[in-house]
Amino acid sequence: MLNPRFYEALGIDDIREKVQASERLTIEDGRRLFECPDLSSVAALAHYVRMQRHGMRVTWVRNRHVNYTNVCANDCRFCAFHRRVGEEGGFTLNLDEIVDKATSAGDITELHIVGGCHPELGLDFFETALRTLHKKLPNTSIKAFTPVEIEHFAKLESISTREVLERLSAAGQEMMPGGGAEIFDPDVRARICPEKVSGDEWLRISKEAHSMGIRTNCTMLFGHVESVEHRLDHLDKLRRLQDETNGFICFILLPFLIKNSALELPEGFAGVSAPDILRTLAISRLMLDNIPHIKSYWVMLGVKLALTALHYGADDFDGTVVEEKIGHMAGASSEQALTPEGIVAMACDCGFTPVERDALFRPKNTEPQGESPC
Repeated sequence: MLNPRFYEALGIDDIREKVQASERLTIEDGRRLFECPDLSSVAALAHYVRMQRHGMRVTWVRNRHVNYTNVCANDCRFCAFHRRVGEEGGFTLNLDEIVDKATSAGDITELHIVGGCHPELGLDFFETALRTLHKKLPNTSIKAFTPVEIEHFAKLESISTREVLERLSAAGQEMMPGGGAEIFDPDVRARICPEKVSGDEWLRISKEAHSMGIRTNCTMLFGHVESVEHRLDHLDKLRRLQDETNGFICFILLPFLIKNSALELPEGFAGVSAPDILRTLAISRLMLDNIPHIKSYWVMLGVKLALTALHYGADDFDGTVVEEKIGHMAGASSEQALTPEGIVAMACDCGFTPVERDALFRPKNTEPQGESPC
């Protein structure tokens, strides 16, 4: 599968040897992989790691997204989702509307709740929402509120982020999504999201959640004003925290979508290319040696590219989603929802074995190992 002579000709056979020996790659190794002229060789390394960890399994989940508001105190330059208080296009769901959306998707395993940092929605509103949803959906795991939202709630209530996490956890929050990480470098953040919580604070709040037994995802928003060095630094900071806490369960790569963005970009910039997305995803799989899952997030990638990404190191296809606003308001052209049958059929068509999971990536089916629904 990995021909030493081929990698030697490319000047990266030492990296191949490290990958096959399960040795950690350095930032310099990552830089060389970004510079490698042959994308297929990088893909093969990532697919090797994916196969060692997960074989031909592709996990997916019956889930439902609820974006409760796009009114936000942060004025992130890249974000097409946010609106200020009273601005046209802003929306805020009340409790009944949140519950209606959450319960309208049938039998779901995971409920994903995120939104803007609304300056007038207090923590008690979300505690009530979580308790109500937990009663309505007792068999559904609630994955809610990014570190950015946690920090916002703490400021509103003049309490610590730990107390926010304790109160939300007591109300029914079981996991945290990984949004808001963007790029950790402070100079990049000053250009794209100056009002948002810092990268160091994002990492600190994630670490705090992990210390309380709350598992989280992590993300990287790329393809805007950052450099390859910024990407590699971001990945390295994630794996260093994972060395400490082992609390990240999945990494999601988020390509920057340019539609409706206020971010100043070079003239003629058309967005990140598919080869760059696939290369960055493959290198993420290789660099993040201690994070078990890499998600191919079809909402942001589009279904076809997301299926291709399963051959570049990704092992999870997210799920049914039902309704998503953040990516679509930024120009995502993907469907709003996929059916379980559709996900299974697509995975099978690509030669993979689809495995339905729960929010913590535990398989839901009880079929004998190796038996495929295809």
